Amino acid sequence: MKISHLCFGASSLGSVFHETNETDSIKAVETAVEEGINFIDVSPYYGHYKAETVLGKALQRIPRDKYLLSTKVGRYGKDGVNTWDYSGKRATESVYESMERLHIDYIDLINVHDIEFQAALPGGLQKVVDETLPALAELKHKGIVGHIGITDLQLENLKWVIDHSEEGTVESILNFCHYCLNDDQLTDYTAYFEEKGIGIINASPLSMGLLTSRGVPDWHPAPKPLMEACAKAAQYCSEQGYPIERLAIQYAVSNPHIAGTLFSSANPENVRRNIAWANEEPDWELVKKVQDIIGNQKRVTWANS
Repeated sequence: MKISHLCFGASSLGSVFHETNETDSIKAVETAVEEGINFIDVSPYYGHYKAETVLGKALQRIPRDKYLLSTKVGRYGKDGVNTWDYSGKRATESVYESMERLHIDYIDLINVHDIEFQAALPGGLQKVVDETLPALAELKHKGIVGHIGITDLQLENLKWVIDHSEEGTVESILNFCHYCLNDDQLTDYTAYFEEKGIGIINASPLSMGLLTSRGVPDWHPAPKPLMEACAKAAQYCSEQGYPIERLAIQYAVSNPHIAGTLFSSANPENVRRNIAWANEEPDWELVKKVQDIIGNQKRVTWANS
């Protein structure tokens, strides 16, 4: 797959951050594709199927050859309660259910979602290797899905599964919050992924809201010193008349080793603005200043939730 350097994440369509308007959500997807984005990522987990359902309505209005679509298996949830099922049987069922919600008959990329949660369940990550991936490989053999990937916050888990899987099974990885202004840990692994022929997808250029002018959301899991450092960096950018969101988007898409970077918004104007920013070169002096402000909080991370 040849994907756009900026990609559309559909999690916002599931009202996972705040309540969203379906009409705006559909227009946001249309705007993304009209403005040149060709890769859309979603999951049944986002909003308990809502994101897939709303995205499916949007995709009915867009020619199938205009986009590549990724969804996921393994992580689900309802009424604020997380559930996980990485069994081969559930993975297969989940793919067909997603296709029905999305009104499509083929998924370009199917991902095993947040594999670190299976690490804490019976069978550990070996279950992903022994059950989840073979089930998806069977669907690939049948022509139901085109490619297979894995996603996680923890880079070491992605490497473990790749190392323990048959070569070529995992074709892409999706990692989030590890290639942004405050954290570039993904660069420690890019040579490894490239050596294995694995495509790299980066997500959350704003580090789940750490890198925003409006401030860190209440639910953010980052430790307080990191939040405070990012807030200082955001304030400095505002004083320079250069929103930190703009710099963060530009920085995230600047690495030639990363195939594409996912952002999410249900606001068509935000989509249009982010695309414009992504087509600009970052102010590298400002990047250095921001990273100096973040200082010893750079690469500080947190547990997935």
